[in-house]
Amino acid sequence: MSSILKRIIEQNKSRESADSAAILSQIADNQTSNNRRDFLRKSVLGGMTLGGLISLNIEDSIAQTTANVSRASSPSDLKITDLRYALTSVMGGTAIIRIDTNQGIYGLGEVRDSADVRYALMLKSRILGMNPCNVEMIFKKIRQFGGPSRQAGGVCGVEMALWDLCGKAYNVPAWQLLGGRYRDKIRLYADTPEANSPEEQLKLIKFRTEDQGYTWLKMDLSISELKGKPGTLVNSKFWESNDRNLSQWGDQSDYMSYGNTQHPFTQVQITEKGIEELARIAGEIRNLVGYEIPLSTDHFGHFDLNNGIRLGKALEKYRLAWMEDIVSWELTDQWKTMSDALETPLLTGEDIYLLKNFKPLIDIHAIDIIHPDIATAGGLLETKRIGDYAEEHGIAMAIHQAGTPVSFMACVHCAAATQNFLALEHHSVDLPWWESLVKTTDGRQLITKGFATVPLTAPGLGIELNEEEVKKHLHPRDKSYFAPTTEWDDKRSHDRVFS
Repeated sequence: MSSILKRIIEQNKSRESADSAAILSQIADNQTSNNRRDFLRKSVLGGMTLGGLISLNIEDSIAQTTANVSRASSPSDLKITDLRYALTSVMGGTAIIRIDTNQGIYGLGEVRDSADVRYALMLKSRILGMNPCNVEMIFKKIRQFGGPSRQAGGVCGVEMALWDLCGKAYNVPAWQLLGGRYRDKIRLYADTPEANSPEEQLKLIKFRTEDQGYTWLKMDLSISELKGKPGTLVNSKFWESNDRNLSQWGDQSDYMSYGNTQHPFTQVQITEKGIEELARIAGEIRNLVGYEIPLSTDHFGHFDLNNGIRLGKALEKYRLAWMEDIVSWELTDQWKTMSDALETPLLTGEDIYLLKNFKPLIDIHAIDIIHPDIATAGGLLETKRIGDYAEEHGIAMAIHQAGTPVSFMACVHCAAATQNFLALEHHSVDLPWWESLVKTTDGRQLITKGFATVPLTAPGLGIELNEEEVKKHLHPRDKSYFAPTTEWDDKRSHDRVFS
């Protein structure tokens, strides 16, 4: 047998020597075209017949057979090389970030709506050179720089981009990396802002339910509805802004403004007349949408738990899907008091960072539904962990989302991978250009009749930016578009949080 193999090897060596000589002759021939010459040159340098492999050792054989494999798809060799951003005009300024690598693939993430993109930029020096597929390790390295609400925007935006990158590197959807999916489409609830008249409100509702096909609505029911109606509020004028509004999103530079004062510390109360008026508005909306569509409520204003209970009792007959953020999320005992007093499900969580801060509410069943925002909670994996922990305690999860299609798709993947999920917020129903900011990489529709389609095969988040559309909708204060951010390359502190 050994003599036969030796003879075959010698024959192949002779054949390959002859083949190589013939190829070199063609390369030298002036009649050979440049394209043909390039092809032949690659053949003689890297292409060998299968028979020729018999004469090679194992290392040379592996090197030869993988010579034409693209090294840009080698996840173990990926390194982060850059982090850049584009500031869109969505929600008053929402930044999309892009993390680049040494292999040409990149990941998209998003800093939470209205948060400063510098929350993400300051993390750049801490992740350069790392392998983006080590998502959890990088998250643990940077999570100390996150905090409640928009303070977590940088950490979460980076985490989103890493999952997008990792999915692209391994050519699988992000939900697959989270453990698989429970559903192929994601139910959405459409945010419905307050209108100036019942007629205008009806128009907004019909656009969502009849034209767009949404099967779940959320409306604002704030005490701003009582403006100009005497005898409906106590102690409201003290807190009014210059335009006589009780604005929850007022002057952020005034630390002691109504919008910056926690609910128990305003002593704003709702009179019986005010309770009746808010109940009447809720009743009109319920009559408009009927009882087949779940109806949630949000943005009540800054008043204490006692007034929250009084209002909640007046609204119970309308079978609301939930009452959201009646008081600040940190007030766990107050949430428990309200939850025990009311039949309507209570919900909070869009400003909570990390599972450990959800646990106090979940452990004592202070709320009925958790409501994380992926751009605050810690990104995809941490939000799934939050959902799984709530599931073990019999608590459902809805997801808050008020950003661009980038964070929207991050939510879609997380919702697909989490069993106790109810519905995902779509906050930009009235922005006709919102969906056009991205293109799906598998040709699917982003949203169809009130449901988001889960990408079954598209890798990562399953989207790419529609660059021309994004450029049309950059925020006026920053028209740069993924410009270099070299000023953020250097790390200038020692980050360890223990001695």
